[in-house]
Amino acid sequence: MKIKAGIIGGSGYTGIEVLRILRQHPKAEVVAICSRSLHGKKIEEVFPNLARLSNLTFSMPNMESLNECDVVFFATPHGVAMESAGAYLEKGIKVIDLGADFRIQSPSIWSKWYNMEHTQPALLSEAVYGQPEIRRETIKGARLIANPGCYPTAILLALKPLLENNLIDCSNIIADCKSGASGAGRSAHQAMLLCEASESFKPYGVSGHRHFPEIKQELELMSSKEVGLTFVPHLVPMIRGIEATLYVDLLDSTKDVRPYFEKAYQNEDFVKILPEGFYPETRSVKSSNYCQIAIQYVEHSNKLVIMSVIDNLVKGAAGQAIQNMNLMFGIKENTGLTQIGLLP
Repeated sequence: MKIKAGIIGGSGYTGIEVLRILRQHPKAEVVAICSRSLHGKKIEEVFPNLARLSNLTFSMPNMESLNECDVVFFATPHGVAMESAGAYLEKGIKVIDLGADFRIQSPSIWSKWYNMEHTQPALLSEAVYGQPEIRRETIKGARLIANPGCYPTAILLALKPLLENNLIDCSNIIADCKSGASGAGRSAHQAMLLCEASESFKPYGVSGHRHFPEIKQELELMSSKEVGLTFVPHLVPMIRGIEATLYVDLLDSTKDVRPYFEKAYQNEDFVKILPEGFYPETRSVKSSNYCQIAIQYVEHSNKLVIMSVIDNLVKGAAGQAIQNMNLMFGIKENTGLTQIGLLP
C-alpha cells in the first residue's frame, strides 16, 4: 500500500516541488492537491513540466478532498496550517507544515516576528522540528512536523558538529547567507521582477529576518547555551539555491575540526563534507536533497569559515519534508530523494 498524500498550497514553488518529487516516489501517491486560486484547473495547464506525470486537478482545500490522505503537506503562508492542522490530526492524518507556524517553540516570540497571535499553543508544543540529521528518532514518532526554513537548514547543518562538541565561541556567530529569488515565493512582487533583481545583489532583513529566532532557538538547543548570532541574508540573481558562509572563533585554534564533521555526517545520505581545498557551489546541489559543506581555517584572522550549500526548494523545503515523511511512515529515509544535482 502506498502512502496517500495531499498538498495544500499547490500553486506555489514549494507545493509544486512536493508534487514533483512525490510523483516519482515509489511508496507514495498524491491523491489531492489544493489551491483556491487554481480550483478546477488540471496540473498540466499550470505546470506543463508535469504533463503526463499527473492526472490531478486542483481542488479546494477542504476535508472532503483530503479525507483519504495519510499525510497532508501544508505549503502555505504563515497562519494557515495553524488554524487547519488540528482537524486533520483528529482524523489520524499526519501533518507536515512547510510554513512557519510550528517552528518557534514560544507563542509570544512567534507572534512578535509574524505579527499575529498564535492560536494553537497546544499544537505548537507537540510539533517536532523536522531536521532529520538532528531529530531523527523524535521525527519517527511524530504526527505533526514543523519543516525547517531554508536558511536555517543550511546554517544548522554547518554548525551542528561544532556546537555539539563545544568547539567554538557561541557569543559571536556570523551567518552571511545568499538565496535565489524562488525563496521569496511565487506571488508577484516588484523587487522580484527580472529588471529589478537581475544583475544585482542586495542584502535584506538585516535588522531582523523571520528566520532569525528559528535559527537562534535551534543553535541554543544544540549548544545548551545562549548564542550571539548575526544573520544577514542576501538576494542574488539566480532562481534557486542557498549558500551560507559562517564565521566562528574556535575555542582552541590548534584543534583540527574536520574529523568532527566527518564523524557527524559519516552515515548521513544527504550531507557531504567536501575534501580540503574544495568549496561548494549551489549548482552542485540544484534540484537535489543534498547539502554540501566545506571547512576552512583562516590562519591570519584566526577564523574558522564553514560554507554550506543547498537547494532552497528541495533540502530547504520539499525534499526535507519528504525525508520527514519517510521517517514518519517507517520507510527508508532516502526513498524518492536520490536525484543528484543538475549541471550546468
